[in-house]
Formats: sequence, structure tokens, C-alpha cells
Amino acid sequence: MATRRIAVLAPGGGYTVQAPLLAYARLAVERRDAEVRPVEWRFPEDFDDSMKQRFEFVLSQVAATLGDDSALIIGKSLGSLAAGLAAVRALPAIWLTPLLTMPEVVEAIQAAERPPLLIGGGADRSWDGAVARRISPHVLEIPDADHALYVPGPVSATTAAAGRVADAVESFIDSWVWPR
Repeated sequence: MATRRIAVLAPGGGYTVQAPLLAYARLAVERRDAEVRPVEWRFPEDFDDSMKQRFEFVLSQVAATLGDDSALIIGKSLGSLAAGLAAVRALPAIWLTPLLTMPEVVEAIQAAERPPLLIGGGADRSWDGAVARRISPHVLEIPDADHALYVPGPVSATTAAAGRVADAVESFIDSWVWPR
């Protein structure tokens, strides 16, 4: 019997699972006959937006979406606050523009039994390429890209960057998550 393939998509704070990078990641997962479980942030009315509450909220939402299953976690920005969950449960992960300026996120990624794919932009204030390369052998850095991985110049430069991201996601999945 084949192992059940599942991927949890954890969006950014203002970047939904319908936005390009996560939409392409979803397509990559679906083309590998995997179930996709998108997380939808439902912030409580009393949410104070402290960093402690953000971590607890993201962890609880991703854990609830995951349940007891083993899955690939693909997170964008805010979603990278679930890196501790991936580390504790030894789950494969892909972090799109992870918050590498936050020591807690870096520590969680470092603790992962399975080094994740880290993708970020050279012009993103939340990205640190040197840290990324130190904590994982799987890194794609898009020079001059911002936090949405948009690059200056013609739109085609941004779509080319998105293509590089999609290629890296597929290669990582095929090599490290669900080898073909």
C-alpha cells in the first residue's frame, strides 16, 4: 500500500494560499497525487499580536490542520513560525521567505532532523542568506527579490523568479520528500 502523501500550506500574514508562490507549490504537490491542506488564519478577537501569541497561534493552527498525520509543511513568512513543529515531528518542510531575523525561527530550523528548503530574496529584510546557507544545504536565494519574491524591472523578471522557485520546490519534493 502506498504511503499517503499530505502537504500543509501555511500562508503569510498578508499572503494567502492563493497567491502565486503557494499556488505553484500547491500545484507541485497535487501533481504528485498528494492531499493539500491549506491553513486559513482565523485570528481571535482578543489577539494582541505579541510575538509569543503569534508563535502560539501559528503552531496551534498548523497543528490542527496537520492532525496526527505526517506531512510536508510549506510555509510562507508567518507560516515559518511553525518550524518548531516541523522539527519536533521530524517533518519535511519548505519555507518561503522564512523569518530568519528571528532567533526562534533560526533555532527551530536548525533543530530540524530533515534540513528544509529555504527560499528568500536578497532585498528582503526578513531574510539572511548567510544564515540560510549555514542552517540548511537546501537554499535558493533570488538576488534583489523582496519579501514577496518580486524583483525590480519588467514583470517577466518576477515571473522568471517564480519559475525558479517552482523548479526548486519540485526538485526538493522529488529528491527529499517523495523521491520518484
